[in-house]
Amino acid sequence: MTTIDGWTPPAANGSIVDDILALLGDRSTLARQPDFRIEEADGPAALDAYRQLRRRVFVHEQELFQGHDLDDNDADPRTVVLIARGRDGSVVGGVRLGPVDDGPDIGWWLGGRLAVAAHARGPQGLGAALIRAACARAEAEGVLRFEATVQARSEVLFRRLGWQRVRAVTIADTPHVLMRWPIDRIGARVAAAKSALGPLLAGMSPGGHGFVGDDGAPVPGSDLVAACDAIIPSMVDRHPEWAGWCSVLVNVNDLSAMGAAPIGLLDAIGARDASHAARVIAGLRRAAMAYGVPILGGHTQIGVPGSLAVTALGRTAHPVPGGGGRPGHQVRLTADLGGGWRAGYRGHQWDSTTGRTSDELRAMLGAVAAARPAAAKDVSMAGIAGTLGMLAEASGCAAVLDVAAVPRPHGAAMCDWLTCFPGFAMLTADEPGRPSLPAGPATSAVCGELVAGQGIGLRWPDGEITEAVTGPVTGMGTA
Repeated sequence: MTTIDGWTPPAANGSIVDDILALLGDRSTLARQPDFRIEEADGPAALDAYRQLRRRVFVHEQELFQGHDLDDNDADPRTVVLIARGRDGSVVGGVRLGPVDDGPDIGWWLGGRLAVAAHARGPQGLGAALIRAACARAEAEGVLRFEATVQARSEVLFRRLGWQRVRAVTIADTPHVLMRWPIDRIGARVAAAKSALGPLLAGMSPGGHGFVGDDGAPVPGSDLVAACDAIIPSMVDRHPEWAGWCSVLVNVNDLSAMGAAPIGLLDAIGARDASHAARVIAGLRRAAMAYGVPILGGHTQIGVPGSLAVTALGRTAHPVPGGGGRPGHQVRLTADLGGGWRAGYRGHQWDSTTGRTSDELRAMLGAVAAARPAAAKDVSMAGIAGTLGMLAEASGCAAVLDVAAVPRPHGAAMCDWLTCFPGFAMLTADEPGRPSLPAGPATSAVCGELVAGQGIGLRWPDGEITEAVTGPVTGMGTA
């Protein structure tokens, strides 16, 4: 980027007004903001005023460009432009942000062309407010990597606002610094979902010897594997049929990840009344029939807050562990990309399974058993990145995920896809060159590798690796 100096790049939708500053906690600016307001450029007139301001700053004042400073990012329809208007409504500042190139948006955005009119610079902090607004907008769009190339003299400002220096670069024959805004959506999601497990489960030997970190456990002295999952109470209350379906889905996925064929289910249902219990049971029964798994029995209680837990039993003579990976193994994601966001859970739960036939569902469930990789885990509520972190942690190593290689539905932003519950998605690790999982309608692709160390890194098309998870996910240790 080029700053007030100027910074650089481009796109999305949504409105931005003063509340974008509140999103970043910048209430001090809001409290003393009679001189300007920040909003998204809403038409040709606003864009033209912003570009004229850029021309005055970067062409005439700083002489960084000749004639104009326009580039391909200005023509990209995904580019978002935020402008600052003075008391008289005139444009006194602006900044743009959007995807790094004209390819698919994989969550890598650049901010740029930050310009502030000469008479609007000073203690009111308009430049800093525009930078904060750009950061907030990027995070609201689900961006995972947000950067700017800023003139060297502006590095101090960006560092004061929380940006991190990456390296020195040269733009228009002028010293610049590549800066990165730290975004921790994946790490925060993983920590909230899984970080308490290690201390809580210490001494319980979850999963049994060799299966620490797995969602199922081999039953000693048999070829049985048992799994148990509880559904979030709010889902049981608000969407009982969907909760019933998911209670089967998550359990058969747990068995599938260990290469076990499901043989039966036990359910424990709590409901405020018989009508509510019937709706839960309807969803549970429908899923059990779709997957071809019998409900063997269970317990139902009426007149209590909504709750639902299901235990599943499966059979395999050779369980596949989640902790069987080693540095050098390739990471493969096999996921069902059909369907769409579940109503009421956009960005959090992808529903591909309710539209599949029984044959398709069973083909996906049998994929790990057929391929027998060194390690496997079904993607849980920790999302793709968090689940990969659990597989790596149990395997005693770290992982790198190639963002652009991750199979993803067209209707899902990368950040949402990496952190959501995806219906059916299986992460496996194995020696390079092993064939893909025979998972029916699911899509399978190598999209990373296990490496020495700990945590999860995201590798981008330019070869840069950013940290998504910096340490252990659960604290449960190596299997």
